[in-house]
Amino acid sequence: MNRYVYLTLGWFFLVIGVIGIVVPLLPSTPFLLLTAICFSKGSDKLHYWLLNHKIFGPPINDWNKSGIIRMKYKILATSMMTLSALFVYPKSYIPIWGKVGFSISFLLVMLFIWSRPSK
Repeated sequence: MNRYVYLTLGWFFLVIGVIGIVVPLLPSTPFLLLTAICFSKGSDKLHYWLLNHKIFGPPINDWNKSGIIRMKYKILATSMMTLSALFVYPKSYIPIWGKVGFSISFLLVMLFIWSRPSK
């Protein structure tokens, strides 16, 4: 039973992580790390697949080995979030509390990303 729970959660986190690749304020790496944890407990085959995947594997392995975020991912995250800010701030129908929440989230995510070492 536990195996199926871990597999279900692993696939769920993988889907959210993939969505996070294109949605600026949804970080993908934490969800991919959760996927790796769930797959490690649910399926050796899926865990091996994830760690050796050409897209998902390198950031997970970098984080697991030394807690780093590569510079290209930092730049990509910063660019995507800045682009999203260009769409959020000018919109008059977004309430001020929404813009403040966006700003706080933006700042916290940027502080976390840029405080991590690079390779």
